[in-house]
Amino acid sequence: MQKFVPELELENNLIKQLTSGQSQWTYRDDLRTEEALWQNLREKLEQNNTAILNGISLTNQEFQQVKNQLTFSSFYKAAEWLAGENGMARVSVQREDATLGTIHLKVINRQDIAGGISSYEIVNQISSEKRQHLDNHRRFDVTLLINGLPMIHIELKNRSHSYMSAFHQIKKYLAEGKFTGIYSSLQMFVVTNGTDTRYIASAQDTKLKPQFLTRWVDEENQGVDDYLAFASEVLSIPQAHKMVTQYTVLDSDKKALILLRPYQIHAIEAVKKASKKQQSGYVWHTTGSGKTLTSYKVARNLLQIASIDKTLFIVDRVDLDQQTTSSFLSYADNDVVAIDETENVQDLLKKLLSPERTVIVTTIQKLNFLMRRFEENLAHKHSQKLRQLKLAFVVDECHRAVSPAKKQEIDQFFVHSLWYGFTGTPIFVENARQALGDLARTTKQQYGECLHEYTVKEAIYDKAVLGFQVEYKSTFSEEELDDAIIKLSNQADFNPDCLSLSEKEARLPKTVYEEEAHMLEVLHSIINQSGIKLGLRKGSGQSYSAILTTSSISQAQRYFDLIQQIKVGVSPVKISEKVKRLIPDFPKVAITYSISENEEASSDNQEKMKQAMARYNEEFDTNFSLETIGAYNRDVNNRLARKQEKYQNRFEQLDLVIVVDRLLTGFDAPSLSTLFIDRKPMQPHELIQAFSRTNRLFDDSKKYGQVVTFQVPETFEQKVKEALVLYSNGGENEVLAPEWSEAKDAFIQTIHQLRALVPNPVDLDLQNEAILKPFIKAFQQFDRAYSNIQVYSEFDESMLGTTFLIVQE
Repeated sequence: MQKFVPELELENNLIKQLTSGQSQWTYRDDLRTEEALWQNLREKLEQNNTAILNGISLTNQEFQQVKNQLTFSSFYKAAEWLAGENGMARVSVQREDATLGTIHLKVINRQDIAGGISSYEIVNQISSEKRQHLDNHRRFDVTLLINGLPMIHIELKNRSHSYMSAFHQIKKYLAEGKFTGIYSSLQMFVVTNGTDTRYIASAQDTKLKPQFLTRWVDEENQGVDDYLAFASEVLSIPQAHKMVTQYTVLDSDKKALILLRPYQIHAIEAVKKASKKQQSGYVWHTTGSGKTLTSYKVARNLLQIASIDKTLFIVDRVDLDQQTTSSFLSYADNDVVAIDETENVQDLLKKLLSPERTVIVTTIQKLNFLMRRFEENLAHKHSQKLRQLKLAFVVDECHRAVSPAKKQEIDQFFVHSLWYGFTGTPIFVENARQALGDLARTTKQQYGECLHEYTVKEAIYDKAVLGFQVEYKSTFSEEELDDAIIKLSNQADFNPDCLSLSEKEARLPKTVYEEEAHMLEVLHSIINQSGIKLGLRKGSGQSYSAILTTSSISQAQRYFDLIQQIKVGVSPVKISEKVKRLIPDFPKVAITYSISENEEASSDNQEKMKQAMARYNEEFDTNFSLETIGAYNRDVNNRLARKQEKYQNRFEQLDLVIVVDRLLTGFDAPSLSTLFIDRKPMQPHELIQAFSRTNRLFDDSKKYGQVVTFQVPETFEQKVKEALVLYSNGGENEVLAPEWSEAKDAFIQTIHQLRALVPNPVDLDLQNEAILKPFIKAFQQFDRAYSNIQVYSEFDESMLGTTFLIVQE
């Protein structure tokens, strides 16, 4: 029989590990109660503020003021306080002796990492008092204190349990109100069973979600699971202090504390290392892995390097008032570095010439206007000062925001510049841009070496994003395809069998996909055959959203009109009774595309957009017009993404947005489950970008990012495989969901396992633990497999009784 190391032995080994070596944690086995922790904090305060206290110790009444200020209503409030003023977190004390006035005591300095006033202590088996009459007394496993305040709590279970048992233990403590008082300052939880270890940012029990448990990986993205190895890499000094100060971000919109994931931390450190050597480069982090957050941290950390005057965070103009910048400014609300958003070109000039060392958020368009103004007058004093600035440019979605030609112009004007580009889809030699003079054709040529990479394969393995399930549909049969090929050949006796399927598809003119019959078949598939993909069964307000991308604006407009006809019942395609029963007003649809004043079709496009806006205004009681199309687009984004509480209400939600290229890069919407593609395959980087709109983590029912294509299925499948080979480092099989046949066989296998244990369900003996335990495990595997097969179009509920021989009762 296997023997497991007892929990207490794991605890002792951890403490031994953390106290080994120079300038590491100090074990305080004399501290065993919360009151003792408060007293320890009091001693630390007096040690670190001798000059301010001027020999007069804190009275009990004065220390009660401290306790009141350091008892936080939420972990987020604790993090806000911890951010401090210029990185120094203080408490104010009104002295009992009124002649001494009010003093401000230093508690923690974010900059004093492994030095200054910082002290590092470990406590364990702290006794937690009952908060309510019916509660139990609890003992906490291991807590790490910085300057006497609990910052990191570690819960251990022995190897006979999952680390999830430790996670549930923490949730239980939270629900019981145990992490209050002095423990309300916690910033990070660690859970482990010795073999597997995860960490998560502190949050209340209802907000602490298992999908946000994070596995540590090293710089090569290799997992660090053993608890002692994890302790060495993450919990030792100075790394632990950095984790709760430098590697945390406060999201002021969501009122949430965010702990960076390991690959984000490694990227930040890699950029810092390169910048010290005056080297540029790029970070390849797969779409959906939090690039905006990483690039934000990089931008603000670069200001810690004395040789850099300013950091410019460059965003695409479309994004400026939308997701990227709003996220950026939300992260910056409680930061020690000033973040300046530029309102216009004059504002940009003012901020560049200012002596303050800040991060400036601006667009490439404003920067372009600024350079144009001074290129014509290089002798101007402002021009000379601008050209001498030592700038670090940080570019999110670096290929969309800055072209090779534009970067070359900027480098010629700002001669002392470093560049750090972020992309989920680098451009390699295999998919290089067309040659144009000496302009860069690949990401490496444009920005420099890859400083850190984290591909979609690793992100899926780490559960940072979901995998993809791709369905390649055709709206006509092989016989219809052969007939079309024969007609196109102008040879009555032409034998289409001499061509491969992909060769046949290559001969098809695009007009076959512009026929109304094809488009109606696509809409029938979206409206009546995608209920599982779109989560319609979850009910009104709980379903997922989707995007339909087409080959042209005119095609998108036709789709929008056809859907309106379907909704009012004047189309051959009818909304099924089942769909109506699940969500009566499905589908709620909008369209968005760029409108130009100068193109030939601009007047038609404007008129069609007016009509679409009129329907939108009627649906949502809004009042948008062409003059406010920017606000309309933002509103469409919000209703599709459903991030804000307002859009959790069914009346405020969109189900489907029809686009050509808009929203296919940079748009973050965890509730978006499906991308419908009615166009030919795009370039590899465009495919991965578009697919990645769908694979954000959301809820337990969302298993994969769903993609359905409706043109050239054989060709599309080949192009997707090529793109995944390029962007998953050869891990394409780990990125895609299994084929239907494989998923079906796996489900059948779980049925066999259940029947082998209990041939007849009524015979299950709930008192027999020897049978019950393996049955529960087998049933959980069956339940997972059943959830998995339901997202395939081939699955139908009637198959349970026929194919799988399961009787539903």
